Amino acid sequence: MLAQVHRCTSSSDPFQRFCHGGTTQVTVPIQRPFISSLRKMKERSTFWGIEVVEALYWHRWCLGKEFIKHLTLKNVCLKTQKLRFRPPTTRFFTTIFPQPIILSPGMSLTLPIIFRPLEKKEYEDSIHFEKSEGEFTVALCAKLPHISLLFPDSIHLPSCAVYDSTGASFILYNDGDVYTSFSWEVPTPFNFIPSRGMLNPGQECTIKVTFHPQAALVHDVSATCSFGETQEQKSMRLTAIAKYPNLVVTVPGDSHEDTGRRHIWDVLHFDSVAVGSTAERYVEICNMSVVNAPFRIERSKESTPRDSDFLCDVSPATVSAGGKFLVPFYFSPQIVGMNSVDYFTVTPVGNVTQSVLKVTGSCKGPGISLQHPFVYFSCINLGESLTQPFNVTNISDVPAYYQFDIDCRQSIFSFDHPCGILAGMSTITLKVTFQPAYPMIYYRRVVCLVHHQDPLFLDLFGTCHSVAMKPEILKLKDLTRYRTHMARGLTFYPPDVLGTMLKENKLLLDENGALTLPPEMLENKPPEEYPSLEPMVEYFYDGVNSDFTVFPPHVILSNNEFDFGCCTDLHNIQPFPLSLTNCTKGKITVRWTNKPESPFQVAPECCDIPPLKSMAFCVTFQPSQLNSLYAAELEAFALYKVLRHYSNIEERTTMCPSWSSTIRLRGHTFEPRQQHFIPQYTLDCHKVFPPVRPNTTTYCSMLLCNTGTAAISFNMSLEKCPSLLVKPHSGFIAPGDHQIFILSTCPQETSVLHHSLSLHLNFSASFTKEIILQSNAEPLVLLLEGDGSFYFKPTCVGLASSRTFTIKNSTRLPMFFRWKIWQSDKKFLSVLPDGGTILPNEALAQTWIFSPSAEIKYLLRAWVTVWRDQEILDDKGPDSVRYPLRIIGEGALGTITAPEEQVDVGNILVGKTQSCELVLLNNGVCSLKYVLSVEQKITGPCDPEEVASDPLAIELDHYRGTIPARGKILLQATLSPTRWLHYNWTVFYALYTVKATEPFTEKKPVCSVTATGIYPSICITDVCGIGSARGISKLHLWQLFSLETLNKYLERDPTPQELTFRVPTRHSTNLTPPVYTPVMVDFNFGAAPVRRVPSVVMLMLQNNGVMPVNWAFLFPFDQKIDMEYWAESAEFDPSELHQMRVQDNQLFSICPKEGNLLPGEEQTIHLSHRHDFIGTDRLPVLLKVSHGREILLNFIGVTVDLESYYIHFTSTKHVFTPIAIGSSNPPKQIYELYNGGATKVAYEIQVDALMEVQEENQQHAVFVCLNPKGEIGPGLTAHTEWIFSPLEAKMYSVNVPIHILDGDSALITFQGVGYDPHVMREAAQFDKVVSPVIAPGSAKLTTPGLAVYLSQPQICFGNIPVYSKCSRLFFLNNTSEKEAIVFAWYITTSDATVVLNVIPETGIVPAGESTYCVVILHASETACFYDIDLVCEVFTQQPLDQYEKELKEWETEKARQAVEFTITEKDLNRKKNVKEHAQVRPNLLGTKSSVSVTEIRKYKTLPPIKTSSVPNPPASRSQRIQSRHKEAKKLWTKPEPPLPSLLHVRVTARSHSVDDLLNDFSGELPQHFLYRQLKTKAARNNAPDETPLSDSRSKQRTALAPSWQELANCSKEEARLVTDVLSTVIKGLLEETQFHSAVMRSIAEPIPYFCQFWSEESAKLLDKKQSPGTSPTPPSSEVNAKDRQGEEAARREEVSPSGTSDAAETPSVIIRKEQFREEREAILRMPAYANLTEKILDNAIQNILVEASRGEVVLTARPRIIALPPLLCQTSSIRDQDTSARIQDFHGRKDFSSVESCEILSQTFVEPMSSLSEEMKESYGQRHITLPS
Repeated sequence: MLAQVHRCTSSSDPFQRFCHGGTTQVTVPIQRPFISSLRKMKERSTFWGIEVVEALYWHRWCLGKEFIKHLTLKNVCLKTQKLRFRPPTTRFFTTIFPQPIILSPGMSLTLPIIFRPLEKKEYEDSIHFEKSEGEFTVALCAKLPHISLLFPDSIHLPSCAVYDSTGASFILYNDGDVYTSFSWEVPTPFNFIPSRGMLNPGQECTIKVTFHPQAALVHDVSATCSFGETQEQKSMRLTAIAKYPNLVVTVPGDSHEDTGRRHIWDVLHFDSVAVGSTAERYVEICNMSVVNAPFRIERSKESTPRDSDFLCDVSPATVSAGGKFLVPFYFSPQIVGMNSVDYFTVTPVGNVTQSVLKVTGSCKGPGISLQHPFVYFSCINLGESLTQPFNVTNISDVPAYYQFDIDCRQSIFSFDHPCGILAGMSTITLKVTFQPAYPMIYYRRVVCLVHHQDPLFLDLFGTCHSVAMKPEILKLKDLTRYRTHMARGLTFYPPDVLGTMLKENKLLLDENGALTLPPEMLENKPPEEYPSLEPMVEYFYDGVNSDFTVFPPHVILSNNEFDFGCCTDLHNIQPFPLSLTNCTKGKITVRWTNKPESPFQVAPECCDIPPLKSMAFCVTFQPSQLNSLYAAELEAFALYKVLRHYSNIEERTTMCPSWSSTIRLRGHTFEPRQQHFIPQYTLDCHKVFPPVRPNTTTYCSMLLCNTGTAAISFNMSLEKCPSLLVKPHSGFIAPGDHQIFILSTCPQETSVLHHSLSLHLNFSASFTKEIILQSNAEPLVLLLEGDGSFYFKPTCVGLASSRTFTIKNSTRLPMFFRWKIWQSDKKFLSVLPDGGTILPNEALAQTWIFSPSAEIKYLLRAWVTVWRDQEILDDKGPDSVRYPLRIIGEGALGTITAPEEQVDVGNILVGKTQSCELVLLNNGVCSLKYVLSVEQKITGPCDPEEVASDPLAIELDHYRGTIPARGKILLQATLSPTRWLHYNWTVFYALYTVKATEPFTEKKPVCSVTATGIYPSICITDVCGIGSARGISKLHLWQLFSLETLNKYLERDPTPQELTFRVPTRHSTNLTPPVYTPVMVDFNFGAAPVRRVPSVVMLMLQNNGVMPVNWAFLFPFDQKIDMEYWAESAEFDPSELHQMRVQDNQLFSICPKEGNLLPGEEQTIHLSHRHDFIGTDRLPVLLKVSHGREILLNFIGVTVDLESYYIHFTSTKHVFTPIAIGSSNPPKQIYELYNGGATKVAYEIQVDALMEVQEENQQHAVFVCLNPKGEIGPGLTAHTEWIFSPLEAKMYSVNVPIHILDGDSALITFQGVGYDPHVMREAAQFDKVVSPVIAPGSAKLTTPGLAVYLSQPQICFGNIPVYSKCSRLFFLNNTSEKEAIVFAWYITTSDATVVLNVIPETGIVPAGESTYCVVILHASETACFYDIDLVCEVFTQQPLDQYEKELKEWETEKARQAVEFTITEKDLNRKKNVKEHAQVRPNLLGTKSSVSVTEIRKYKTLPPIKTSSVPNPPASRSQRIQSRHKEAKKLWTKPEPPLPSLLHVRVTARSHSVDDLLNDFSGELPQHFLYRQLKTKAARNNAPDETPLSDSRSKQRTALAPSWQELANCSKEEARLVTDVLSTVIKGLLEETQFHSAVMRSIAEPIPYFCQFWSEESAKLLDKKQSPGTSPTPPSSEVNAKDRQGEEAARREEVSPSGTSDAAETPSVIIRKEQFREEREAILRMPAYANLTEKILDNAIQNILVEASRGEVVLTARPRIIALPPLLCQTSSIRDQDTSARIQDFHGRKDFSSVESCEILSQTFVEPMSSLSEEMKESYGQRHITLPS
């Protein structure tokens, strides 16, 4: 079935024929503007039910005439319309006189509008219509005649292939009023048809646009239209895209594809096809481009189409964009056994590319074979007949035409079916009848002709006996010996002579019983044997039809064919003479087989012919009727006369068969004007002989079938082609039969020779058929690619490069070839294959391999030898041809590199794959053939030996390939890590070599790929409690929920069991699903009273990984598969019932239960426990991280009775921090007790067990509880203080009962570990305070609805010494945009108030702002652990203000009711003895008062105010229990304050003694400030009680002299005032420019003369003179005043301008100066001065940090360095040295109480200010402060 061919329809339109087969005509749907304008003119609109046109237009008017148009008004609504109109305002438009118009529904009214133009211009006017609903207007326009052409602004043509064409069309409309001409100017590759013309007004024209691109571009051009007399121009935009077509030729379902040659061309195999038939196969042409691709299929120019058996008639055609096209190819072979090869080219339009298709096929013919090559009839008597069957088999699937060349009507041998058709793979049985007419030996060799097959030969022989004549019976072995004798030339002697020679030993018998000459006559040659002859040779070279014969004939006929011609006179036909010659040396007898009914006879019928003599015969023709055809074949048998009787044969070895001879006779009796029989026939004849070599005979067959009802007589005329042989020449064909002809010729030349063969039929010239045949000899011609030379691209030295070289057999015969390379070039050059067979017309590609050994150019030589014989010939043989080949190559050097030597893929989910591209570069001039290998290295927290056996976690898309010169390749790497580790893969390359022992070079690294296998990772960063859990600190919640353990589990790799279900899946049928995780964590919600608000714990879940995470909390119901009711189990165990109760009542809830987190993203999760039932609730919840961990969470919640006393213990074991043995002052440690009930709990810790441990350890108190008794408020936590002091390096353990008054007691195991610091050394890290467990970045986790968060959720002071003062600054941020907040700080534990202060204690933070807070820790004199929960109560400003307002109103009403009562009297006129009843009102306390009121109020008071009988505890301390009274609605209760939100700040530290701190943390002591408070007894006793939130610094007094008592006894307010004043003064001095100038001038003054005599040694000597045992007593104030005046005078004298002193220094002056120095040193040693200095520095740093937080300063700004003048630099250097000396002296002093120390310090910090004045001027306006790192 033929494939549908999509061709373009031919058309007479030149636009359609613009490009053959590829033009696409598209009608562009263009909206024509003129149509819209016409419609607009006629468009009718509706105004309040009146339908009317919007405007009237007048066109083509002229002056002096009237032009009338009618305006129609129609009522389209269902009610009567009334309207009026105003006529046009100008005189050029007139209408009827205005009058009201009434229109019934559906009625119309026409108004005539008359236009009278007076000038040639445009007129405009309007008519106004008025209705009750409104007005509308109809425009009146008169336009002048104008020129206008309308066409679209742009046309986008369909995409088109390059050199193809596409088209569109558009309408060009003359919208003007005049006859207009137009002309288009169109740039290439566009074309308009027509491009010019004329248009009448209102006429339109269709313009066809063609696009014929020549390049693949986006074409965007403008076509210009010039029209009118003024040649106005208007443009149109033309856009189109041209692309190159991409056609891919594929052979669908081709399994015989030669992969070695696939890269050269596609191959279409037809396999074996029956001769004379046609096979069809399809080739698929795919269009990979987005445009239609016209193409054509042509036969290759180098092919020989003279006898090509392949056909493709599809050309040209078009493949649609992205489509496929099936092209049929036909194969019709004609020469059996020939392999056909042809080439077709698929060329798209424009000949841009070309695809070659190789088509191959072979021809198969029939395979007829005979069952036996003979039919033996033995011996029969005269007058009898014998029939023998034999089988004819066709072993091929091709039907076969066969014919036995014998006239069964005239022969003694006859076939029942002498000709016929034998189907493929079938067998037919034929019958041969032997009916002799004379007693003798009969033998005839009959040929069986087969169309498209060599002839077959059948030997028919038998013997006939009569009573008188009994010849010897001929047998098969006699026939075999006869052929041997004939090869040896002995058959020309009669048997009797041979018998005599055998007796005389002139002949001998061989081993087969055949006669042979004696050896001396053979000349030592072996005797001849009968050869195996080719059927065609035996058939043609019989000595009858040709002058050549294989063996000389024994009997020769003078003529074998007789044509009697036209014999209309039936009784007067001249006979033909015939002569028969006896070529033997014996007498023969000849007998003709004459049938009585035959019109042809030979006389005499029988005669004897002497040896080497001839006998004349007469052939007669006696037809029986006119107008008939006659033809026959007569046979004659010749036999040695001695064989007439068996007695004449003495030696059976000499037995000889008879020889048969045949003559063909024909004639007709048609009268001259009588119509001859019209032949009806079919002729099957291939017009080209099979190819052969020169001087070689070629054969072919021809089939003539008689399809008519009359016989056909034929005769072949060879007059025009004497070189051609045909058998048979003449004969007849019965109706329905066929005749097979065998043709033969022997071409001598390679040029084509034409043979003209005339076939004459039925003796009529009008029925002559001329048959033209071609033949030629095929030479040895081989075509070499590139005219016998080719080049190798540069090749890397040591490697090999290959390329293909094509040779083509341009003849029709196969040939053999062999390549040979010069011996010197064999080490550089090789070829595969080096020999083989090339099929006819086949192009064969060989692979040449070039392997240079040096970086040079090579000139190599080779040649190819071709021949035709299969035997291997010498290269110099005459039948071979040699073709030389010249090869040029070059050796070069090259390496492979990568632009990115290190490729980091990043993180990859374990179990998933990720791909990356690696680029390999070859910068050399030669191609490199490489092989890649990868080495893997896994690093991280793992066992190296374990991961070393892991399989390679990287896979490359290819490991072998070739990089072209100066090229690159993309290597696709697929990574699939299997562990949560870091992977490093190193990619190595090795180049191919030509050495068999070392096929590759040494591998070299080219690049490395790194990746990290990760699992989805989450962690809990913060926790916060609300509801009933609001009073639990973050640290306690962190421990209750085991969040530290949970985070550790989440950091580990998931187990393989956990990855059974990578995502949340319902997989269980049980109520308790199976657990695949080995870890479990308790989530303890603590305890709360029943029916209280739920305990809600908020967790901050953070994705701390680098990939998105899907997480989910799965309850048991979430993991259970939904099942039918009947499938559910009806029996449940107690745990299942408990889980069902918890889940059904939703005691535990999670919101949200699942979610997705991006890297670094956080999400708040609310975990809730409802306290609806008393008892302990448990529920297993699975935390599932998709593709990650799976952790079982055991939710635990306790609900207690309201009246019960309950302390919640998270664990029954507590481990103290390990303590070093030998510690003289072990620190105090804390154990917390949490009251989860609703009442206050009293507890007592039994210390009896502690005493037992003390007795066991030599009365050493190992465990000491400092506060074993106490009370805990509801929802509060108590800190019990413990001291663990080990004696030995071991673990101590003690079980301590904790009794709860009226409650359940608990037995807690306390453990502690003692260690030897000298043994463990650096391994002992227990003294260090670790970083907080809660990440600082998660401080925004607060109460829902409250937009307040702390900058730090935890403050860790670390390791500090005793007596130290530490402070930390943090911020309270209010993110709300509308509401301010009020905050207040308090501490949950009472013992912490003496060491911890917060500044400010309370405050207000406006909306959107923040405030800073300072936490100050005063370490006590005892080493201990500090773990304090600092709580901030946060109120919103508006509810708090509302509460204060309501409270004030309530208190006002309370005060009013306290003094007010109402007297109610029924009768004011009654007597005084009438009892007065006073109405009593309850007051706030519930008591009654009987206070008389003299004034009677007119109005009733408000309802009474009542509060609960028991005062409430502070709202911020505990949860209140409100009792509902029966009359609560009638009473006005006291307003309750709003419930605050709590923010917890954990403060941790550990204090050490100074000695321990120096030993363990020697470098940290200078970083701390030792705060010393000196109090007198009186001051300590009289110190007022401070509030818990007051400053921890008490008002102590120093034990100084009475003169400094006032300074030491200053109050807190006085110290703060002094600090503020000094800060203001110093700040003012720093900003005062005059002060800076004065300091600069004082520095520039010369040094006084007497100051030069002072030195440091003299001062030290003066110090030694002082009494070491006495301390200087401070003088009185008068003395001090005098001394100061004297010192000031001395200083004035020292700095006098003269620079010298006339008077010597007196002792009194020296004493005063020494006293002044001592006083200054005493001041510097004072604790008050140190505290003041620390406070100033602390405030300065705090101010800097606050300003930095507000953005006023930049702490990270780069410091500015200003170069000062040389003089100042020198002075400043001297001053810096002096300053450093002073500071050293200041630090070296131990006493800070002297005035001199203050002066030194003031000079140290004040003097540098002058040097910074200039720098401050330069940096004016910039608030950049650089802090030391």
